[in-house]
Amino acid sequence: TLVYDSSFAGWLTAVFEVYEYKFEDVHIVPSDQRQDSLFGKTHLVATCEQKAQRVWQGLRQRVSDRATTQLYRAFLSELKGMENTLLQYVQYAFSRKVSMEYDYSHPAVLFVTDTARKVHREKHRMEAFVRFQQTKDNLYYAFIDPDFNVLPLLQDHFEKRYADQLWMIYDIKRKHGLYYDLLETSRVEVFFNEVPGRGARLDSINDEKEPLYQQLWQQYFDSVNIKARKNTKLHVQHMPLRYWKFLPEKQSR
Repeated sequence: TLVYDSSFAGWLTAVFEVYEYKFEDVHIVPSDQRQDSLFGKTHLVATCEQKAQRVWQGLRQRVSDRATTQLYRAFLSELKGMENTLLQYVQYAFSRKVSMEYDYSHPAVLFVTDTARKVHREKHRMEAFVRFQQTKDNLYYAFIDPDFNVLPLLQDHFEKRYADQLWMIYDIKRKHGLYYDLLETSRVEVFFNEVPGRGARLDSINDEKEPLYQQLWQQYFDSVNIKARKNTKLHVQHMPLRYWKFLPEKQSR
């Protein structure tokens, strides 16, 4: 069992050490899921950027940019056991002289491709459904609670779209966020007495005009909604219920 720190660089380091130490019958797990076995051995992986880069560059020589992007997205899914499926993917890639990224007969290739597609879809939904609120000190903040860890994939989109505003997007499930200060984006952690979106209210920090802005948005949403064409099933398909708790247009009037 190889135990790593849950980071992508840590996982790449673990892959490097599988080859370095010639480990067989391995199982890669993040440190928060570690369960020592009575009969197995445990190897602690210390994240090493140099080892991680060697694995990453080796992959890029064997597969396309599309494939490496899919691999990273699949890692962000945080699905249980994904680290080992990705290891199988990498081992298959290194064992072939030609690209294997379209070989869907291999279970790891198929699963990584399907999972990456789901993560990409979640990213696009987050870009569409993020709703900012303004604080008294002119910070625009938004909370998200995605199934997958798509926060790292959102940075480029929001930096370009809101380059002239202070903003923070916070993932309440993973307890970290992105903060943009008009120059650069950094990772932040905020500690709340109550979890936002699960009963906690932050009205005291909001700008005094924020309730008006939300009311105007609700009125706009109601005005463009054609009741005669209401299709709840299709609506929920494109805007799943799990996103509604952060959407002003879905709150009680």
